[in-house]
Amino acid sequence: MKMTLKELSTQLSMFDLFTIFKDKDHVAFLDSSRDAKDLGRYSILGINPYLIFKGRENNCIVNGELIQSDPFELLRKLMKQYKVSNESELPFIGGCIGYFSYDFGLTLDRVQHQSLEEEQLPHYYFIFYDNFIICDHLTGRKYLSACGVLDEANRTTSQLEHIIKNQSIGFDNLNENVNEENIITRNRKKEDILLQASTKNPEARFTSNFTQLEYEHTVTQMKEYIRSGDIYIANLTQRMKSATNKSSYEIYRDLRQINPAPFSSYLKLESFEIISSSPECFLKLENKRVETRPIKGTRPRGETEEQDEQNRLELINSEKDRAELLMIVDLQRNDLSKVCKPGSVKVTELFKLEEYSTVFHLVSTVEGQLKDEVDSLECMKQCFPGGSITGTPKIRAMEIIDELEGIKRGIYTGCIGYFGFDGNADFNIAIRTIIKRGNEVSFGVGGGITWDSEEAAEYQETLDKAKALMRVV
Repeated sequence: MKMTLKELSTQLSMFDLFTIFKDKDHVAFLDSSRDAKDLGRYSILGINPYLIFKGRENNCIVNGELIQSDPFELLRKLMKQYKVSNESELPFIGGCIGYFSYDFGLTLDRVQHQSLEEEQLPHYYFIFYDNFIICDHLTGRKYLSACGVLDEANRTTSQLEHIIKNQSIGFDNLNENVNEENIITRNRKKEDILLQASTKNPEARFTSNFTQLEYEHTVTQMKEYIRSGDIYIANLTQRMKSATNKSSYEIYRDLRQINPAPFSSYLKLESFEIISSSPECFLKLENKRVETRPIKGTRPRGETEEQDEQNRLELINSEKDRAELLMIVDLQRNDLSKVCKPGSVKVTELFKLEEYSTVFHLVSTVEGQLKDEVDSLECMKQCFPGGSITGTPKIRAMEIIDELEGIKRGIYTGCIGYFGFDGNADFNIAIRTIIKRGNEVSFGVGGGITWDSEEAAEYQETLDKAKALMRVV
């Protein structure tokens, strides 16, 4: 397939462009909303879908037709129909955007599970688009691509240029990558978010599948599994729910303002929306090079610069958090070794501190070179779900998570991103992620549990992570 790629002449930001097309069916926005061009250099907006691939387990649905198949094999077959040679400097010019839910990983890894499934959403959902708008935030240049499936490629790009030009009046162009330093002062106040939400806005009362005492007791139970040698570390999550009168667009607009992140996304799907401000890269594949960036270790932002500096130093020097991240790095190295050439897997960053509007994180980077016979789909299949949100050993950790959390996670801690027709791919870990259906929103927040975990501190960490999501709801 020959695609059309041309530079788009506009002063509008990517968020302005998203705003123009936000009401179109199945629109998808992979948004580098944090000013961190080394991490989130590109943003991608998908419009005009021509193929929808979704399903649960081996029950695949392609444009409404049920097909019994291994989903990776069927998706690979569909992708090959549109294979392109990408001669541009962009990592992506065409492909499909979507997600894999964490629950799909239970099936994929044959994990015994019996927890309650509340959301009943597709385990995987990918949309093939005829048109994409791509922004290189390093150069500021934007591009239009067209597959030419729904209509002749040059015609669709001309039509889109016309729409953008006609609707550009009235935008203030202030929505490009948010400079985090300008918003930190808005997030200094350490009010009790739960109390504020319940007293000031009756529509924003949050309920959880755990009380504080129940969550802390479950941390103790998980530590008993660690003591008995079942696991070394595992992630424990609570799910929060609320009602809201805000639209999904309003929620996403506010979220990217107060909590900008390099791997944000917005997906408007058939009966629900995904609103994500994830800081974590799961798998990035470009020219057969694969990278993963696990996060472990969190501290809240302080009310003053002095408190910020104290929390930075506390996280950097925390033996518990460093050990936690090191265990996950070893797990990710093991996962990548299954799909990479021998000797190519390297840890290129270890214990790097990253700052966000509400928290600090410790991050590491693991890289490798894919084997010649391994494509992006096989890499995903072998490595999913991410080790930072399961634990180690991965399968036993997933079994214990299913037992102790009591409900399925759904899309939370799965991954969101794209598969390119040229073989590249880029996916986040779906944390800091809101699922909206009608007026109901839900999101998960959790953390890694080790033998050194303190029950009350682990519960507080989940609230620190939930802060921005609560505010926007």
